[in-house]
Amino acid sequence: MRVALFITCVNDTLFPGTGKAVVSLLRRLGCDVDFPAAQTCCGQMHVNTGYREEGVRLARHFTEVFAGYDAVVAPSGSCAAMVREQYPKLAKPGSRGAAAIAEVAPKVHELSEFLIDVLKVEDVGAYFPHRVTYHPTCHSLRGLRLGDRPTRLLQHVRGLELVPLPGAEECCGFGGTFAVKNPAVSAAMGADKTRNIMDTGAEVLCAADNSCLMHIGGTLSRQKTGVRTMHLAEILASTEEAQ
Repeated sequence: MRVALFITCVNDTLFPGTGKAVVSLLRRLGCDVDFPAAQTCCGQMHVNTGYREEGVRLARHFTEVFAGYDAVVAPSGSCAAMVREQYPKLAKPGSRGAAAIAEVAPKVHELSEFLIDVLKVEDVGAYFPHRVTYHPTCHSLRGLRLGDRPTRLLQHVRGLELVPLPGAEECCGFGGTFAVKNPAVSAAMGADKTRNIMDTGAEVLCAADNSCLMHIGGTLSRQKTGVRTMHLAEILASTEEAQ
């Protein structure tokens, strides 16, 4: 299967290790992984802040860059949801752009749904001997409706103890520009999430979006909790040999 990695802006800029983990994991599972160097922002922040025309141009570019692949995999529920859920609403019905979106958008998958729904695998051969709790990010939970896919994958990781997170479905307070426009509310929501994480006794907080992990991780770090954050891809890519 010829797979393209859609890295997303946050991962490309701040968390390159996550992209490397996705490539390592998918190749271990037999996928032919490519990284289209011409990829750019998907346009989510443009559309969400009212710059629709700029978002349309980025959507057009996205469909050109990722055309021809069997699947496109992103380590982000947020950006995958943008392409699958919002792109079809941007193009004029019957237009060439709408046809291109209809061809490419359904092939875009967040990592956990690609593993379970497309590759039909839950045990990826990972080893991670730590106590972990999982935060389901808003876009992955409510946009893509990932359900228990990420936790099913984590439950098959050898050595990993998965503990439930109280109030797991509550937003962490990041929300992209929400954190910038409403910093006090965002910080309070992050503090609530941090308290719940501490109640689990987990060593590691896992999620499918590094944007949310960055927000929560900042609070965890400032409070010197000792809890570290890791993207789902990095845990799934971990093996006994890497320990």
